[in-house]
Amino acid sequence: MLNKFKEDLNKLIALGADMLTDIQIPWDSTKKEIDEVAKRIGIDKNESALVFERIKGSFVKNYHKWFSEAHALIKIVLPDRLEEFDSLYRQNPKRKSIDSITYSIQDWMLGIRAGFNDFTGEKRFDDHGSTVMKFQSQYQIVEAAYSRFDSSLFDIRQITQADLFDSEIHSAEALLRNGFLRAAGVIAGVILEKHLSNVCHNHEVQVKKKNPTISDFNDLLKNVDVIDTPLWRQIQRLCDLRNLASHSKGREPNKDEIDELINGTDKIMKTLF
Repeated sequence: MLNKFKEDLNKLIALGADMLTDIQIPWDSTKKEIDEVAKRIGIDKNESALVFERIKGSFVKNYHKWFSEAHALIKIVLPDRLEEFDSLYRQNPKRKSIDSITYSIQDWMLGIRAGFNDFTGEKRFDDHGSTVMKFQSQYQIVEAAYSRFDSSLFDIRQITQADLFDSEIHSAEALLRNGFLRAAGVIAGVILEKHLSNVCHNHEVQVKKKNPTISDFNDLLKNVDVIDTPLWRQIQRLCDLRNLASHSKGREPNKDEIDELINGTDKIMKTLF
């Protein structure tokens, strides 16, 4: 899995480099001006035609996909930079005016452009320059995320554990297929409990109980706004199904319930960090 993260980040960095080049080049300018900008950012004159063919339009075409994939990886690898990464894209709902500071990449993608001064006829601020600057910052955060893999500061515990959890999920699925419903449910419940424990650790949520349960972790995460009420209810439903599988004195769980528990656990593992 570690190699898969590296591979995905390499692709994001390569695509981001093309997008950054694309957004910097003033395609609606003269050929001379385009060539001057290309030279300034390091594009060889003999290769410019091929580079231009590959990158032209790549920023607008790929930005949302690039942002979504980069967001997911940064959330795991470099969570302390996630808020900064997001803020460079999103409009601030509390802003009272739009200027070079409050202008966002989201504004650019929505086609919002700076107005013109009634007296001078000039743009009120450089919307293009602001977009380039903010995307360059996002790109640098993604580059920084890659360097974490080779740093002794990077904790790969959750990545290696995710590999283990995937293997255990497959074991639970095999047990379910062979009719061992309670055993499959117990394994899925243990995976969910361990994963929620990791989520609390990642968000520095203090767990005071000596032997906390799924329900305990679920409540703690909701209390500090890591999860919202709908997700809390989903996890509580999975907790109830786990208890049904674990307690032999209750009724027998059915196949659909254990399937729901396994699939729900798998989804939580892949979306909640």
